[in-house]
Amino acid sequence: MKKIITDKENTKAIILNENDNIVIALENMNAGQYLKQFALKIDAPILSGQKIAKIDISENSPIYKYGTIIGFADSNILKGQVLTNSNVIFKEFIREHDYCAKYQPTRFVNASSERSFMGFKRDDGRVGTRNYIAVVSTVNCSATVVHEIAAYFTNEKLKNYSNIDGVAAFSHSTGCGMELSGEPMNLLHRTLGGYINHPNVASSLVVGLGCERCQVGGLFQSQGIAETNKLRTLVMQENGGTTATIKAGIKCIEGMLEEANKIERIATPLSSLMVGLQCGGSDAFSSLSANPALGKAVDILVAHGGTAILSETPEIYGVENSLTARAINSNVAEKLMNRVNWWKDIYSVGRDVQINGTVSPGNQKGGLANILEKSLGSAMKGGTTGLMEVYNYAEKVDKKGFVFMDTPGFDPVSATGQIAGGANIIAFTTGRGSCFGAKPTPSIKLATNSNLYERMNEDMDINCGAVIDGEKNIEEMGKEIFEEFISFASGKKTKSEILNLGRHEFAPWQIGITG
Repeated sequence: MKKIITDKENTKAIILNENDNIVIALENMNAGQYLKQFALKIDAPILSGQKIAKIDISENSPIYKYGTIIGFADSNILKGQVLTNSNVIFKEFIREHDYCAKYQPTRFVNASSERSFMGFKRDDGRVGTRNYIAVVSTVNCSATVVHEIAAYFTNEKLKNYSNIDGVAAFSHSTGCGMELSGEPMNLLHRTLGGYINHPNVASSLVVGLGCERCQVGGLFQSQGIAETNKLRTLVMQENGGTTATIKAGIKCIEGMLEEANKIERIATPLSSLMVGLQCGGSDAFSSLSANPALGKAVDILVAHGGTAILSETPEIYGVENSLTARAINSNVAEKLMNRVNWWKDIYSVGRDVQINGTVSPGNQKGGLANILEKSLGSAMKGGTTGLMEVYNYAEKVDKKGFVFMDTPGFDPVSATGQIAGGANIIAFTTGRGSCFGAKPTPSIKLATNSNLYERMNEDMDINCGAVIDGEKNIEEMGKEIFEEFISFASGKKTKSEILNLGRHEFAPWQIGITG
């Protein structure tokens, strides 16, 4: 239950659920300020988004936000006391799982109400929101070469190819110094394969060095792909080195331009839209505006047969039971818990990382106490529909509806996995101001508050601060985001595209770097 309350001094505060024992400041306030509606006096200066005790909270008692536990009092906290990372502690507690209890079949829109977008249809039936030519390196040793090839194709050189969005290089810092087999190499193969065959890509050129562990041949075999006129390869050691390979690569791309430019946008059902859900640089407003509004947009998209991918496994920790309750079956619920438990019990043991409680300094400054509070907002991006499947990192997403992909919480790595899985749009909420692009996929930035939107307007696409300002409710904001999905999918440029971001944000998850 959400209710924005204004006291007599016109300072805004908010209570999110009738069971909460805190209120949220919506503006900076001074020590001693009295909030008449809550009959409390603030004991210290407070920044917007931070928490205030609504009642006395005894030591070790849970602290509730949205009716959900976000931490425990480290001492007796008095009514009106400001809650910070120092007096809200993170500790484990039992969360009851009731697999599939809240699953409901999706209620799809009537055929007469179905919406469409203008996309690029590929030979395999998938649809792109952009039409790129990709230049992909198998190993860091060919990184400079792929960037030099892509950089040659300036806007001036592409001015006669109006249906081509650009030539984009995808390089990374691995491909050698790693196991020849096993999950690290499988993960890299899946990621590279997902970009090479992405629905937003018309043609690809793959460039290797020749002696690396991630060989072109091994990559192609593992991904079931073969060289064609739309998929070419070059190996530097066989081609005469750096300069010769750059020249040969430019020639290859020049031979792809005419065919790629023949592909035109056509009206396509929204069932072809796949949105990767991201949040970064979060603040306390993330769970009040942008994340739940994005969740509403996701529900509308799913009702039209589309797909949304929630990720960042460490950032659902603490609310994973709310997702398993939405699972279509117990197998899907168990898949999710297996990934959460791998992070908690194997990968992150003894490390100072988010799943063990501590969020980033930016999140802390934004009013988030710990991972439990951040997860509460993060999961809201996924809306309310059934959880249809759980995927490993960079696996091809082949189920419609709301799904989950196991990724780290680091945004570029997480988004890279989603795009490799087939996401043709990224929707990215931010409260602190993340600047991020994701070629070949447009990245829509959703600001949680109006101050951020105005301060960083060059980077922000949608102002969800309208919810905090009382100008729109969550449902109205969700409908606006959904309409923007269609606009951006149909070719409208995002702010990150206008700034040409996304040239260096390709970041495959690196597991198991060895000598």
